Parts: sequence; C-alpha cells; structure tokens
Amino acid sequence: MTTFGENPFSPQEIASEGIKPEEYTEIVRRLGRHPNKAELGMFGVMWSEHCCYKNSRPLLKQFPTTGPRILVGPGENAGVVDIGDGLQLAFKIESHNHPSAVEPFQGAATGVGGILRDIFTMGARPIALLNSLRFGDLNDPKTQRLFAGVVSGISHYGNCVGVPTVGGEVYFDPAYSGNPLVNVMALGLMETSEIVKSGASGLGNPVLYVGSTTGRDGMGGASFASAELTEESMDNRPAVQVGDPFLEKSLIEACLEAFKTGAVVAAQDMGAAGITCSTSEMAAKGGVGIDFDLDKIPVRESGMIPYEYLLSESQERMLFVSEKGREQELIDIFHRWGLQAVVAGTVIEEPIVRIWFEGKIAAEIPADALAENTPLYERELLTEAPEYAQKAWQWTSDNLPVCNVEGIEIEGSLQSWNDILLTLLDTPSIASKSWVYRQYDHQVQNNTVLLPGGADAAVVRLRPLEATPNLTSKIENLKSGVAATVDCNSRYVYLDPYEGAKAVVAEAARNLSCVGAEPIAVTDNLNFGSPEKPIGYWQLSWACRGLSEGCRELGTPVTGGNVSLYNETFDAEGNPQPIYPTPVVGMVGLIPDLTKICGQGWQNAGDIIYLLGLSIQSKIELGASEYLAAIHNTIAGKPPRIDFDLERLVQKACRHGIRAGWVNSAHDSAEGGVAVAIAESCLSGNLGAEINFPISANHDSRFDEVLFGEGGARILVSVSGENQEKWESYLKEHLTENWQKLGTVANSGNLEILTADKHQLLQVSLEDMSDRYSQAISKRLAIYTNT
Repeated sequence: MTTFGENPFSPQEIASEGIKPEEYTEIVRRLGRHPNKAELGMFGVMWSEHCCYKNSRPLLKQFPTTGPRILVGPGENAGVVDIGDGLQLAFKIESHNHPSAVEPFQGAATGVGGILRDIFTMGARPIALLNSLRFGDLNDPKTQRLFAGVVSGISHYGNCVGVPTVGGEVYFDPAYSGNPLVNVMALGLMETSEIVKSGASGLGNPVLYVGSTTGRDGMGGASFASAELTEESMDNRPAVQVGDPFLEKSLIEACLEAFKTGAVVAAQDMGAAGITCSTSEMAAKGGVGIDFDLDKIPVRESGMIPYEYLLSESQERMLFVSEKGREQELIDIFHRWGLQAVVAGTVIEEPIVRIWFEGKIAAEIPADALAENTPLYERELLTEAPEYAQKAWQWTSDNLPVCNVEGIEIEGSLQSWNDILLTLLDTPSIASKSWVYRQYDHQVQNNTVLLPGGADAAVVRLRPLEATPNLTSKIENLKSGVAATVDCNSRYVYLDPYEGAKAVVAEAARNLSCVGAEPIAVTDNLNFGSPEKPIGYWQLSWACRGLSEGCRELGTPVTGGNVSLYNETFDAEGNPQPIYPTPVVGMVGLIPDLTKICGQGWQNAGDIIYLLGLSIQSKIELGASEYLAAIHNTIAGKPPRIDFDLERLVQKACRHGIRAGWVNSAHDSAEGGVAVAIAESCLSGNLGAEINFPISANHDSRFDEVLFGEGGARILVSVSGENQEKWESYLKEHLTENWQKLGTVANSGNLEILTADKHQLLQVSLEDMSDRYSQAISKRLAIYTNT
C-alpha cells in the first residue's frame, strides 16, 4: 500500500472546500501526493456539482441532443441552432440561485452578466434575455426584499449592457421562501463565420487573459452554489460576485471584433471557478496542457495568494488562445476598448494545468482530473414513489365541498364563481407581472416584436448588424423572427416528477405555437434539492426522464443548460427545507414570417372564440391546480397527464391558423384553467367576451373543474367572422372532435359565461378584473417600498 505522508489538512478544512473524505483520497491517489492549499481549492470548485454535474451527469445522458438544426449541442458555452437564411442562433440558460439568496441585487445582476458571456464567447451578439424566477410568499417581508432586489439587479445589468429583457415567468410559493430561484436565459445571433469553441490547441500558442481585473469577490462561488443554504452561509457575501455592465458592453464589442480577425483559436468565459475552470476546461477539451503565470494577471487588490487568484469569480473576464505571433493584434483591440489584455500563459503538450506564482510552481494538476475525469455518482432510485406523493395521489375532488352553478361553500359562506375568479386573478403567480417587466428595457436594439405581457412567448426580429459570410439574403430582405419562452409548473413536478416534467415541455411548445412559432430546441435549468437524499434523487431522476420523453415527442433536442442542486435551506433547528423540484425549460421557436404572428389579447369585437384541445364537457381534474392551492390551500392530486398526440395536433392547428391569417389571438389554458385564460385574453385586448359553455346548470361535472381545471392541451383562439368557414373546415379535417366554438368577443366591458340553459356562471367587469390582476403584486409591495 502506498502512503503519502501526513495529511496537511484537517477533515474540517477538506469539508470546507466541499470535498468528501473519499474524494480527497481519490485526489491524493491521482496526484501521487497530498495537494497544497491552492490545489485543494481547485479540486473543490471543479468537483462541485455546479461544475462537474457528478450527481446529474448519468441522468443527462438520456436527453436527445441531435437534430437537423443542431449545430452545437451540450458541452460548449452555449448551444447553437441553424435558423435558416444562413443565420445561426446561440442560446442557453443558467442559474444564480444561492448568490441571489445572499445578495439579491448583485446575485441576479451577475447572473445576467454570466449568461451573456456564454453567448458572445461563441461569437454571437446577444439579442435578448429572459428570466425564470421563484420566490416565497409575497406577503412575507423577506420575500419582498429578495424579490425587489433580484428584479432591480436584472434590470440594472440588462438595461445598462443594452440587451432587451423580453420575457419570463415569476412564481411565488412558500417552498421557495429560504431559497429563491434566479434562472436567466440569453439568445444571440452569430456574427462570426465560424463558431468559436473552447478547446485549446496549437502547441506554443499564447494564452491571453482579457477583460476586467481580478479581485477577491466571488471566492469559491461554485462550491457555495453546490451546498445547502444555512444561516451562516447567508453571511457569505464574498462568495457573491460584483458586476459591471458597462465594462461587459465593451467586452462584448472587443470579443466580437477579436473573433472576426481569425486570430482567436479558442475562447472561454471565466465564470464559475474563474481561472481554475477556464484553464482546465480549455486544456482538457483540447487534449493539451496550459502553463499559466499568475504574476501576469492584472489585479484590483494587493497581497492576493494563488488560492485567491484561482478561485476568484471576479466578473467580465475571459481566456483566449491566440495564434502565435498575432497576440499583439488582439491585445491592441482590447486596449482600444479600455480593457485589460495580457499574455499570461502558453499551450503545452503535457496535458496538465501548471500554475506559476512568484517564479515557483503554485499548482500542477492533470487537466483531465479537473475538468473531464471527475467523480460520478449513480445513486439508488426508490422502487416506489415516496410517502408524500402516494398520499397526495389519493386526493380526489370528492374531498372538496359540494358546488353548483351559483358557486361553492368555503368555510361556511358561499363564494360565487365571480369571487373565485377575482381571487385567482389576484394571486401573484397568476397576476400581471407588469411591476416586474416595466423595470426592464425590453425595446433596446429595436427588434422586440411582441412586448412582455402581450403574448405567450417573446418574439424578436432576426436582424444582424452586418452581413456575415454565411448570410443567404440581404439584411433588409430578412423577415424571419425567433420566439422564446421559459416555463415550469413546479407544483406539477413536485406531485409527479415524470408527468410534471413532460407537462413543462408541452407548455413551452404550446406557448411558442400560440405566437405562430415552430418549436425547434431546448435549454434546461434543473433546480432541485439534495440528490443525496432518496426523495431528492427520485424527483431528479423521474423529472429527467419526463423531460427527455417530452423533448423526443415534440422534436425539440436539448442543446445544453445548467444543473442547480442542493437548493435547500436549513432552519435554525437544522431541518432541511427543499424547494419544489423546478426543471425550467427554455425553448426557442422559428417564425418564418413576422407578419404572421399574434398575441394573446382579443383584437376585434365580434370575433369568434374557439377552444382547441379537450372540450368543456371533458373530465378535467383539479389535482395540482392553482385553484386547489389558492382557494382550498391544498397541494394534492395528480397533475394533468400529457397526450402528446393531441398536443402535436392542437399546436400544429394553432400555428397553421396564425400563418394562414385566420387566427387573430391565441392563448394557452394553463394555471387557473380556461376561465383564467379567457379573463387574461379579455384583459390583454381590453375587450369583453360572451361565452356559452355547452353544459347545463344540472351538469354532472363539478363547475370548478369546468372553469378552473388545468390540462387538456388547450389553446384559446379568436377568429374573425369572414374566416370562420375556412377555419372550421380546417379544424374538422385536422382536429376532428378536439375543438369547439365557445362564444364571441364583446364590447360590453364584461366577461360573461352562461350555461347551455342560460344560467349565468360568471359575469365580471373588465374594470374589476383589471383592478385585481394589475395591482396584485404592487399592492403587496406597497408596505415594503414605503418603509
């Protein structure tokens, strides 16, 4: 047995780097010696879940990652897809959850900066941002502080850097009270003739450090992001990075200019794990080594030691491999943009990362050991669903009070369906997010076609700043656009990870179809609790299986994404409180003709309203619904099961109707069911609706299921009378029984829903709905903002 001398580190020191005892033993075996402090830190960040996906990688292998439009899949800084006309779109989603819990403004701001660097590192100019946010109960002052800080951070960075924030989603649930989620997605249009990759090559080629200076901010952020949040970690502000969006704007322009010279062999963003990650990943992907001198690095603080250099996550920094002899050409570009640029290393043959400091070797590790050949844990999967899920699945609507056409009795008093609808519209997760998106500049660059709040997905014009060698049409002749959405109903995933994850993919595709876009590819952000706990791993495993199946069924391969585990908060008694499993899907879709799109609001009084998908008479369950949670304080039941055959038919019909010019508005039925969807279309178009449900007042089904049940691949559309015959002829041929006429758009200023025998289920004014819907968030924040 080989011995390596006395361990220089205590178990506490090893654990503080996020390294398990058996992992430390493996490090010693690979090095043939004990690591020094800097090397221990390097392994700590690179072997964290945030960097190496040691718990999730086996599950990610099942995702479909290839397709006719996929140019770059998982493994690079961002995915890239072919969108026709010689145009290529880079896109990706990333999380900044733990930093945002500790310091919401900078945590969210640097999340934006980081995802933008992933995009322009590929050679793409960022054209749009979206975000998916989760917070606790909005009535809680702590939630209000986090929410206001995160939104302010996102708006600050995005607005200053000049990239429009065009869409997103925000949910509020006590499950996120200690651990908010901040997921940011970015899209970019390729400007270089070749996609820039990250694998280093060319022995003797210089390695350039470019961008900002290095300081002590963000120390060990990757390890911090891979551990549960405790009361102590809430004070860990050094692990939160500090961003400068104006410097990042210069970095975007300098990088794109540098890439166009052809002198850049490879490029890598210094994100999580900073210099450690960029050097080791570039070396490992290229099958080479990198010799790197920390004394060459421009710093903003004095007295830094190798450990601090290597683990710093100071923002707006990049690593380039340059063609030998052309490094000064690149340095001059960055100096012209007011940025740092120095030759700090060299590509070497031996596949190691060798770090120098003050003329001595500070660290020397095989690149593969840091970036590729990392620990892998295939955990045991529960053979049956955990007790909480089995108990929840036993719930049926028979547990609810009896209801009729008048309403439902709750806590001894009759609540009319008007009351219920207004309460749901006042629920922050359903209500208007205008308080959020009004803080974002969503029109900078002048390519945002559908504004936030106006449609089920964002739509951006594809208009490159200059002609590229790949472009097949003149810029002025381009008429295509890209649609993007981020989606996840985490309550569905909590109650049934497999079915819930399939529903996430289906809803994302449905949202794109509602603006006339054909879904083409996915980036995902897997936000879960601890995979080391049986329930956490069960949720993660089945959700990955559901996402994989959904993406295969709908033809939307996964191009990459992010895994954020250990989203748990330990309370003062040491009890872990995990979030709901939240696999956010960012999906992009192609719009061939920007004149053939639509939003969610009614356009004209007299237009006919149709429901595509399962009919009003169909049995729709209330399990996992927003109605059940908000009105009855019950999280139970099974989420809707996805019928992919029906989804494909409904979405194709919706897209066809929009592209044929028949459909004037389209909106999917999601949280709150068809009644909320109708109300939202009324509010968005500022027009009423006269709806006739083809059921009688003594109908067998529960009226709350009819009004507020979710699922059924449903899309609500409006069509002008002149197109009615053509539209209905198409529906009869392609959707057969899975559509029905519901009513007409009205100038009455009311939403009215009648039964077939003319009993009134609902009659609510636009004014009352708007008051609840538009003020729900701002009125809850009024106390916070006034203190």
